[in-house]
Amino acid sequence: MPVADIPGSKSITARALFLAAAADGVTTLVRPLRSDDTEGFAEGLARLGYRVGRTPDSWQIDGRPEGPAVPEADVYCRDGATTARFLPTLAAAGHGTFRFDASAQMRRRPLLPLTRALRDLGVDLRHEEHEGHHPLTVHASGVEGGEVVLDAGQSSQYLTALLLLGPLTRTGLRIRVTDLVSVPYVEITMAMMRAFGARVRREGGVFTVEPGGYGATTYDVEPDASTSSYFFAAAALTGGEVTVPGLGKSALQGDLRFVEVLERMGARVTVGPDATTVRGTGALHGLTVNMRDISDTMPTLAAVAPFADGPVRIEDVANTRVKECDRLEACARNLRALGADVATGEDWIEIRPAERLTGTEIATYGDHRIVMAFAVAGLRVPGISFDDPGCVRKTFPGFHEAFEELTRGLELE
Repeated sequence: MPVADIPGSKSITARALFLAAAADGVTTLVRPLRSDDTEGFAEGLARLGYRVGRTPDSWQIDGRPEGPAVPEADVYCRDGATTARFLPTLAAAGHGTFRFDASAQMRRRPLLPLTRALRDLGVDLRHEEHEGHHPLTVHASGVEGGEVVLDAGQSSQYLTALLLLGPLTRTGLRIRVTDLVSVPYVEITMAMMRAFGARVRREGGVFTVEPGGYGATTYDVEPDASTSSYFFAAAALTGGEVTVPGLGKSALQGDLRFVEVLERMGARVTVGPDATTVRGTGALHGLTVNMRDISDTMPTLAAVAPFADGPVRIEDVANTRVKECDRLEACARNLRALGADVATGEDWIEIRPAERLTGTEIATYGDHRIVMAFAVAGLRVPGISFDDPGCVRKTFPGFHEAFEELTRGLELE
């Protein structure tokens, strides 16, 4: 039975880096993800004056509850959304002048709900070119705290950034959320904050964070559930079996719920205490599914949908249009290029069964998740290639080798 050794979670690693930098003492992160995104985050911390030590299996971060160690810095956030959203928020809690910029891809992605909330909290923050987008400069003098209203309907990362900031404020934060996507990611944030000693609670649409800072700890980073979705989908598509150790019933990541979607489609799923196994049955059934809370796995489902015996309709995924690319449109265009029958709306995509698909070059739009999702389709469609296969370095530099090695053991039905 193939066992997939999945790298650490990108979402957890990014949050852990913020928490470790803000904590009092030295934190050790065990099995953090090493990818372009997380290396960019660590590099950003170093630019802000935090010490980040690396060994092959762990990172050590010297926390600074008082904020960055330097009075001014220029930070390049690469393509990383967590880097681009979390680091300016971390810097705001310190004192100094900090400028942040990012890649052209990240410059296009919106920031305004977060930066508007920071301004409402008294942060002196200026967008240098286009309002609501990088580059931006933070003139930091600490954050008093108080109450703020936030629209997190485009990204839960806006709320996560403010929650992470909460214990660093002088009086705490009360955040009233008017709209929210990807709720499981917010639950990850709160669980991790508590692991670092913070006090945070939710009552409906109101999140309350008490002041008091964070304490250093040793933190184990669990495997990435979003990345695991490609390996689980491969098993469901081929009739094979895949086990991912380290992701079980106590996993923090909501994207593990993708296996529930595969189960509804006919796969056999076992979620144990510390591992999850998916076994294909030789058939995939059509379904209608709301993926608002697990939208990072939408491309995975879209890529295997043409092989189902009925239409697959994915709903409530408007936020996928403002990711690394417009993922909903990217999936639709690539599926049509393969020969699939696809319909889309503002927040939905429907893929109908395809009798025959023909291999083509997949337009990746520089998006790692488009590459990894359509690699799964390539198990059933010969001739699939990618215009930018290397963009997987964002979250899984060794993806192609790992996927080929694991799927070699899967028997095609």
